[in-house]
Formats: sequence, C-alpha cells, structure tokens
Amino acid sequence: MTNDTTCRTEKDSLGELAVPAGAWYGIQTARAVTNFPISGRGPDRDFVAAHVRIKRAAAAANQQVGWLDDTLASAIITACDKILGGEYLDQFVVDRFQAGAGTSHNMNSNEAIANLANVALGGVRGVYKPVNPNDHVNMGQSTNDTIPTAIRLAALAKLPRLIKAVRTMADEYARIGANEADTVKSGRTHLQDAVPTTVGREFSAYAWTLRRCCLRLEQARQPLCETGLGGSAAGTGLNTAPDYAVNVAAELARLTGEPIRAADDLVAQMQSMHDLQTLSSAIRDLTLELIRIANDMRLLASGPRTGLGEILLPAVQPGSSIMPGKVNPVMFEMLNQVCYQVLGQDAAIAAMTQAGQLELNVMMPALGSALFDAMDWLTNAVNATTEFNLKGLRVDRERCKEFLHNSVGLATLLNTRIGYAAAAEVAKASEKTGRPVRDIVSEQNLMTAEEFDALVLKAAREGRIE
Repeated sequence: MTNDTTCRTEKDSLGELAVPAGAWYGIQTARAVTNFPISGRGPDRDFVAAHVRIKRAAAAANQQVGWLDDTLASAIITACDKILGGEYLDQFVVDRFQAGAGTSHNMNSNEAIANLANVALGGVRGVYKPVNPNDHVNMGQSTNDTIPTAIRLAALAKLPRLIKAVRTMADEYARIGANEADTVKSGRTHLQDAVPTTVGREFSAYAWTLRRCCLRLEQARQPLCETGLGGSAAGTGLNTAPDYAVNVAAELARLTGEPIRAADDLVAQMQSMHDLQTLSSAIRDLTLELIRIANDMRLLASGPRTGLGEILLPAVQPGSSIMPGKVNPVMFEMLNQVCYQVLGQDAAIAAMTQAGQLELNVMMPALGSALFDAMDWLTNAVNATTEFNLKGLRVDRERCKEFLHNSVGLATLLNTRIGYAAAAEVAKASEKTGRPVRDIVSEQNLMTAEEFDALVLKAAREGRIE
C-alpha cells in the first residue's frame, strides 16, 4: 500500500502495487516498467497500432457470435478507435526488451483499453468493472497469438514505405542513366582500366538492381498475411469462440485493407517465424546492394583532384573541422552506416528465429524490434540519400572523357581488327609512354583518330564492334 496521493493501488495475483494515478495502464504494466529498464525505448508505433487493431477485431468477432456483450464490445471498440486515432499513445510504456513472447505488452494493451472503456461506461480507472482486461479485452486471445500477429501486421504497414523509398531511388538512378546515355567513360574491372561503357549504362544498372530488390520485398508480403490469431496459447484454439480464427481474420482484413486470412496451421504459425525471416532476408539482400552502390558513389565522387571525380555530389554540409572547403559524400556514408546496422539486425533476427522451442518462440519482442528498426532505418536513410544527394548529382563529362582517352583498356577494341597479340603491344606502348591509345593507333596507321573515336562510341553504346 502507499499513501502517495499521486498513485493508486491495484492488486493482481502477486499482490498489491502502486500505479501512477494518471496512468491508463495498470498493475501488470507497472510491474514490467520496473522489471525491464533495459533500452529506454518504448514499443514501435506501427506495432502498437497493429496490436490495438487485433484487440478491436477480437471484440467485433466475439460480439458477432454473442460471446461479448454489445455494450462491452462497443466500449472496447471505441477505446481502440481513440488509440488508433492517435490518442493515449504515451500509455504504451513497456521496454522493447521484456518478458518472453511479449506478455507485458499484451497486458499493457489490455489494461489501457479496459480502463478507457470502463471510464467511458461510468467506471473508475484501476477498478476493472465492467470491462476486465483479461476476461473481455483479451477474450479468446493469448500473448502467444496476438504478438506474432501484431509483428506481421506492423511489418505489412512498413513494407510499402520501404518499397516506395527504394523505387524512388531507383527512379532517380534511371533518370540519371537516361540523361547520360551518350556520356562515354572508361569501364573498370578489378579497379583497373577496362573497356568503354557509358554513365547511362552504369546508372541504369543500379536502377534495375534496386527494382529487382523491390520485387523480392513484394514477394515476402503475402506470407505475412497468414495470421495465427485464434490459435490462443498453443495453437489449439483453446477458449476461442466458434469460427473465431476465420472471423477475426476477416475483421482484420477489413481494418487493414490487407488480404489477411487464418493460416492453414495455427500451431505452425505460432512456432515458426519463417515468414518474418524471409522478409528480413529480402531486406538484407537489398542492403548488400545498397552498400555496393553507395561505395560506387563514393569512389566515383572521390577527389576532387586526386580521386576519380566523375560525379559531383551536392555539398550538404562542411566536410571537415580542420580542412577548409572540404566536402564529403556524407549521405552515402550515412547510408552505409545504416546498412551495416541493418545487417546486424538481420543476424539477430536469424538467431532469434531458430531460438523458438516447441510450441512457442519467446524471442518475439526483440525479433520484432530488430525487424522494425531495420525497415524504418533503411526507409529513412534511402529517402534522405535520394533527396539530399542523388537528386542533385551531376556528372563531370569532361572528366569522364579525359579518363576514357587515357585508358589502356581501349586497346581491347582492336582485338577484332588486329588480333589480341598486336592489341596487347598497343596497350603496352600506351602504358609505357602514357600516351592515349587513340594517338598510337593513329601513328601506326591502324585507323584514323576519328575512326577510333567512332569505334569507342559504338562499343560503349552498343557493346559490340562491327
């Protein structure tokens, strides 16, 4: 008991505990706040909304078959709608690292919704009548089926944002590619001079790769729509109303606009996080491509005098506290840092996916948090990089032309004209003297400088020599 007038006293199976008087949550949430002062981070907002939607859908499904009184169901649904409308979000307070499976968050939702419903019905906060958190808000449910369902719904909410961000970046690469279709440059393999290509080909390839990554992300969406909700504690459907799994899935489909349906095997959907791991794998694969492309941008922008300098990135901030005038590729550096963090989240998700035991995976709170972070961080990083660097990117065509004509790799174009061995001698002469291949072939009367220029352009544009 406490005499503190800023608190109220609630009681559960473990005894009594003081709860902040103004809190809409209750005793089990308060215990969790005390038990888990771990990261200082509250639950993900999309996850909170997803879990509240589940409570709303469950109330409607239970009302539909007469298991939940109309008055209580209406009060629960109204409370859920207020939260979904943006009210009371500060009442979801349990740390992301908490009791296994997410019991603490489930009770946080149950208690907050019950208190809101009871006060609306003339009751008192902390006195769970007529709406009880367990008996009514949690009717037909368990932490074990609501939490994995909420993780899947939250991932479904985030996925379109991530795909849109990547597609926008791909579109920007494609735009640059189209603008620079005729900008011939030296290709590089093994970081050495290679045959000519165009900036257009190079950047269009980035766009194609990112769009392919989007397709993989989209393929991961459908399995997330198969919910295990209705499995209750062990996937058996204990204490659920007739046809509850089907009815609650239909209600969630209506609320979310997603093709939610009950999984064919509710036990499997509770045991296995395979669909979430599949999504994480698709995000990892996208991340690996983003790292590669970001590193290319940093290489191509290196300089301005001693690097490649073929592209010019917008100066978004000073690059050094000691070197005046220095400008760094900060947005692509930031993107790399985020990508490395996302790879770490994927590794954690993989470890937690295989850590499920028997009928339940108790690592779900941290697994969900890692997935949410990966999706949000990557979405924000891709959007910022596109907006502040990619959209203002310029190609230094003169620099590309200079490198092109100094490239020893141009000797490769002579293979079909004079043979590999003779072309190798031209390459050696160019490397030894530092003179362009163009000049050497002209001096040796192999072809005119103009003919060689035309050969280079054709090879870069079409990838073939006639």
